Amino acid sequence: MNAQGNTEGIVIAIDGPSGSGKSSTSRGVAKARDLRYLDTGAMYRALTWWMLDQGVDVADAAAVAAVVDRPELTMGTDPGAPSVAVDGRDVAAEIRGKDVTGNVSAVSAVPEARERLVRTQREIIAAARAESEGIVVEGRDITTVVAPDAPVKLFLTASAEARASRRSKEVRTSDVAGTQADLARRDALDSSRKDSPLTQTADATELDTTGLDLDQVIALVVGLADEARAAVTAE
Repeated sequence: MNAQGNTEGIVIAIDGPSGSGKSSTSRGVAKARDLRYLDTGAMYRALTWWMLDQGVDVADAAAVAAVVDRPELTMGTDPGAPSVAVDGRDVAAEIRGKDVTGNVSAVSAVPEARERLVRTQREIIAAARAESEGIVVEGRDITTVVAPDAPVKLFLTASAEARASRRSKEVRTSDVAGTQADLARRDALDSSRKDSPLTQTADATELDTTGLDLDQVIALVVGLADEARAAVTAE
């Protein structure tokens, strides 16, 4: 039972393409309402980093599938200091490198990899619901596959230019055009894969963050979460 006396905490599921503001929004909402936070994209990046480190050919789906259960992934769910470790090693910095970024879509497309990580993600969500006020989960298949029954489901979007500008600042590059091209390539791969493609569900609220600052986006999501909690309490 959580601090509010509810049997289960809330789940806020946030999907969307890279650069739409998922991570900053999710962490901000989690901090505002004392929730846990899970970046599922970091899990795929961590698995990809391990594959590359071990010399696995990530273009070979069978090779990836054969070893998906070998690495131990540990995800910290504190929104103020989220962490990711592989076999006890902190890889938070390494997983944001170009090699991982360029290969994560290939690993993410392997059904066995998704099955392994979705199972782990659901375990983390269940623990958060039982032990805390709840959790904000971000990724590309949260509303569709990982937590389709979440009371708050959002799909964040932004213009291609805004997304490229944000991501360029994040990775500290002046090549905005190159970043935009990379994002377009990633979008195409994530949206066309057979297993759990990036898509918006009919019951997810679409939120275009192009003309909004971070505080505005966080406030909108917090408002939706508060409404969902109030509805549950009133039942």
